[in-house]
Amino acid sequence: MDRTNALVERLFRNAGAALELYAVYLGEQLGLYRALAEHGPATSVELAGRTRTDERYIREWLEHHAVSGLVDVDDTTAAPTERRYTLPPEHVPVLADPDNVDYHGYKGVELARAARMLPDLVEAYCTGAAPPHQPWEPEGRAEFNRPTYLNLLGKQWLPAIPEIDQRLRSDPPARVADFACGTGWSSIAMARAYPRIAVHGLDLDQDAIAAASRHARDTGLSDRVSFSVANASDAAQSGQFELVTILEALHDIPRPVDALRSARQLLAPGGSVLDELVEDEFTAPASELERYHYGWSLMSCLPEAMGDPESAATGAVMRPATLRRYATEAGFAETRILPFQTALFRFYRLIP
Repeated sequence: MDRTNALVERLFRNAGAALELYAVYLGEQLGLYRALAEHGPATSVELAGRTRTDERYIREWLEHHAVSGLVDVDDTTAAPTERRYTLPPEHVPVLADPDNVDYHGYKGVELARAARMLPDLVEAYCTGAAPPHQPWEPEGRAEFNRPTYLNLLGKQWLPAIPEIDQRLRSDPPARVADFACGTGWSSIAMARAYPRIAVHGLDLDQDAIAAASRHARDTGLSDRVSFSVANASDAAQSGQFELVTILEALHDIPRPVDALRSARQLLAPGGSVLDELVEDEFTAPASELERYHYGWSLMSCLPEAMGDPESAATGAVMRPATLRRYATEAGFAETRILPFQTALFRFYRLIP
């Protein structure tokens, strides 16, 4: 019974946590966090006025956030419309600053989009097929890696690989292919950090590539950063690149060996793959991080790969032995695990 009660309590807590993320979704989509961060404390009347929203809804949202410890309230005994709420400065980078590496306001968007897929996932789990492609709208795709790439990829991660860092800084200017580039922030981050290089990003998602092209124009880098809708696993890819990156995406690619073979075909010296940091072996029960990765594998990573009849069906939990096997089958001579990692990522370098 102790184990039964513990599970009941756990699911109750998790339900509250899920609802909290949906409340974060509302705050992110309605600009409530930004309004509090940029214009200071507000009553529900003032915040509704700033964001052109309905005061009664905003009052409930603020009260929820106050009882949850996400915002501070100055006087709990004041009349409901006179209570003044503050977004604590420690919470601003997490909820209101999408350029900060600690930004997690996107998580509400991720969970809301995942929930919309549940009926299709039930059907897919029965048939073994992939669920239908999820529409881009209404909120677009959460760009969860944007601040990480802009702050770390070209400033810490690539400089930690001396031979690659040196080549990207030297002449003749290096060319970089960025497989499965999504909305382009990895490509843009590399071009920002290395002013000599040219980066070409590829992704199958037309909406993502359209967004990536806009981002390149908006950042003034479209002369050195370009994008195209293309399949990373297509053996017809052509060109010569000093570096090919597959950043936090290889496990999502239905035919990873073909993608790595295509990368090797395009490659001059050097190649890097970045993917999730997972345990070396299956264990149960496992860490919170392992549970997190398995959750996304169930909801997104595995289903997205199941539409290809030749899919390797890797899933998010791609262990080092699996990546080494893929690399060997693709013709790489050596797979190195680089001697640094982050809380979420493990770095690999593949040598032709």
